[in-house]
Amino acid sequence: MCHSLLGPFAFGSNVNFVVGNNGSGKSAVLTALMVGLGGKATTTNRGSSLKGFVKEGESSADVSITLRNKGRDAYKPEVFGQAIIVDLKITREGMRTYKLKSKAGHLVSAKKDELLAILDHFNIQVDNPVSMLTQEMSKHFLHSKGEGDKYRFFMKATQLEQMKEDYTYIITTKNVTLDTVEKHEECLEGLKRKYLEKEDRVKSLASLDDMHSKLEELKNQMAWALVRGSSIPSKYESKSAKVVEAEKKYKGIREQLEAITVRVQQLEPQSAELKNEAQMLLYPRIPQSLLNTRGLRSMEAIRRKLQTMEGSRSDRLRRFGEKMPALLAAIEDADRKGQFRKKPVGPLGYCIRLKDHEQALAVEKCLGSLMVAFTCDNHEDEKLLQGLMRGYYQGGRRPQIITCQFFNRVHDTSRRAVNHPDYPSVLQSLEIEDPVVANCLIDQRGIETILLIKSPAEARRVMQGRQPPRNCYQAFTKEGDQCYNNRYYSNDQRRCDYLSRDVEEEIRQLQEEMRNKEAHLDRFSQQKQRVEEDIRNNNSLLKRAYDDRKRAKEEELEEINNKISAGRAESEEARRKMAQLKASWEEVEQRYRQHKDSISTVAEEAEPIKEELSKSDQDVEKSKHHKKHYEDKRKVHINTIQALKASLDLKEQELTVLKATEICPERSEVRRTARSLDSEISRLKLKISTQQDQQGDREEVIRQYQEALENYSNINQQVKCLKRFIQVLCKIMDDRHRVYTELRRFLSVRCKMYFDSMLSQRGYIGKMMFEHKNETLSISVQPGVGDKAALSDMRSLSGGERSFSTVCFVLSLWAIAEAPFRALDEFDVYMDMVNRRISMDMMLKIASSQRYRQFIFLTPQSMSSLPVNNLIRILRLKDPDRGQTALPFGQRNEEEEEEE
Repeated sequence: MCHSLLGPFAFGSNVNFVVGNNGSGKSAVLTALMVGLGGKATTTNRGSSLKGFVKEGESSADVSITLRNKGRDAYKPEVFGQAIIVDLKITREGMRTYKLKSKAGHLVSAKKDELLAILDHFNIQVDNPVSMLTQEMSKHFLHSKGEGDKYRFFMKATQLEQMKEDYTYIITTKNVTLDTVEKHEECLEGLKRKYLEKEDRVKSLASLDDMHSKLEELKNQMAWALVRGSSIPSKYESKSAKVVEAEKKYKGIREQLEAITVRVQQLEPQSAELKNEAQMLLYPRIPQSLLNTRGLRSMEAIRRKLQTMEGSRSDRLRRFGEKMPALLAAIEDADRKGQFRKKPVGPLGYCIRLKDHEQALAVEKCLGSLMVAFTCDNHEDEKLLQGLMRGYYQGGRRPQIITCQFFNRVHDTSRRAVNHPDYPSVLQSLEIEDPVVANCLIDQRGIETILLIKSPAEARRVMQGRQPPRNCYQAFTKEGDQCYNNRYYSNDQRRCDYLSRDVEEEIRQLQEEMRNKEAHLDRFSQQKQRVEEDIRNNNSLLKRAYDDRKRAKEEELEEINNKISAGRAESEEARRKMAQLKASWEEVEQRYRQHKDSISTVAEEAEPIKEELSKSDQDVEKSKHHKKHYEDKRKVHINTIQALKASLDLKEQELTVLKATEICPERSEVRRTARSLDSEISRLKLKISTQQDQQGDREEVIRQYQEALENYSNINQQVKCLKRFIQVLCKIMDDRHRVYTELRRFLSVRCKMYFDSMLSQRGYIGKMMFEHKNETLSISVQPGVGDKAALSDMRSLSGGERSFSTVCFVLSLWAIAEAPFRALDEFDVYMDMVNRRISMDMMLKIASSQRYRQFIFLTPQSMSSLPVNNLIRILRLKDPDRGQTALPFGQRNEEEEEEE
């Protein structure tokens, strides 16, 4: 650059002409605008590097641009205010820095990202040739002979080229991501194997813990097994004695049980017969009692309805409950005090009117509990209403509360409502003044989709035919029957509770029903008295018969038991005497034989031995005396030995228990022998030692397992996320490509239409041919009309005709490309006066129709023929002297500058 100072330029809000001869600095203005808003040096066609824009001999170059920041589309108005100032500084080394300031001049940001965000917000396209057409780009386009250049110009101007590049970049990124997913999946298999190996090692650690626990348990059992082994001999004898005694008791009890079982079997038929007689006497009493209870409940319900209907003669609201008037008064009082944000509405049945009162029962069955329901606008009002209801419905059932936003107009149900030519919907049969009530019934019950058909047969025909009404899923008859397309429910209620028009008739019917119920109750009471008398008589007879039979059977049972006891006693006594006599007889017989043998022997030896016998008797007496002495001593020694042995056994047992307690404080029941326990302990110790040698350090194994699990989980989650992302991305890209193709076709058609329209203003005829597959754009123009000339390529046109056609093409691109301002440099360089005038009129006409857009035209022409207009501003640059360092310029309409 060779200019020390350009500007400041105060551009107008609509059309601006920067006029000056060659060298006056027109193109420098456009270059500063492009570079100042972040454009590349190559985009300006004025240099290949930013350092080329610094004047020779200077250290830096400065550009300041002010952007309007008003209206609804303002960018961060609370930060920047009504204007954004962009200051650019370019150093001699080609470095540039930005300062983004507010209208007051305060620095807001120095980041280029903020500038890019501003450009995106205002849709400022610095590198778009349609938004900023430089002189070199215009000349290149005029002299371009390739149809591909025109097509690329079209694609770049409409930003379709940027969309295509983005699409290609995303596809490339997707393919790279797919490769990454495949690599991750391969890696995932290895990680899974490693994770499973570590998991097996951790599980084996768990089994090792189980083996340690089992070893401790076996040691405890071993200790108490030794205790049990030492105490078994002493306990065996006592247990054996107890077993013998228990067997005797068991045998006696078993005999008694068998006798009782036989007696029970004999008495069971009699017991069953008595139970059947009792049931036959009690069965008639149960249904009669149930009928009396139901009759009383039905009569009480009718009495409450009658009181309600009599009360509703003067107040219709009482049909909805005795406490409803008081509740509404409380709601009204709370609303006057401002406690509700919006007053609740209800009961809903009180807010509706019937057009046809024959449908009253059908509407009541359709709405059900909604007849007494309330609706609130918000949850705060709902909580307050619940508090009011608790004061009036303490023990009973409270009305339902529906929370939904209140609207001042009824929902539009035209698309989903049923519309039958012969039968109305529930919504059509009601008169509802409050839109809130109508909207609530539409939302909660769908009354716009329910038909009212008086005849049951007709309801079945309409709803259960081959083609049910559209948007209708159920219907009600005037009797309250409910009909669906595949089922039918009859109604057992024949009287209206809320919507009846004739209150007196309802009261008369209830009174008549009340009298009928009372008559039925009287008959039932009399019948009940007769039945109860029969029951009392039957119970007395049954009790006497039962007592007599029971007493007879008890006496018979007692007699049998006495006989059995007596027989058993006699049998035992006889068996005992028999055993005694047999033992006595055997003893006597043995003594008899001994005496007989002795007598024979003595008789034979009596004489020779008589003398020796006397001597022997003396020796025997002496020996008996010695024997008795030594036997007494032996007994004393034996008793001492037994006492010491018992004491030793006790001490050994106490010592064994003490050792077992030290090993396992809590005594456990042990069923196995000490030998089997010792064998299993040895085997388990060997197995634990082998496992510990194979697995290594426990903490290291757990750490490796957790690390392997975390790696596998992370990679697996990444693969799943990437797969889901790729699936979604493929669908999005297919949709984007379809939209891109449609948009390209649409913009091509619009461009053709505007191009033909622009050429027709000069009397030209043109044709544009887009070949999107080959990426070519051919433009043919016929300067004349009719047969005077044929369509020819723009390269065969004269310079003025070509420039005019180019302007028409640029203007057609203007029509399809959005931008807040447009700048053209020497657009009319090759035009003659006629084409220049027509082109200028066309651009001014477009600018006049687009007051919201700013236009900057750079031209060497004087523009003296332009009309005087407040929307047009001419910035005239003077021819600079060779030594001049600043470019003065003049303005044609000063009033606008003062307004700015």
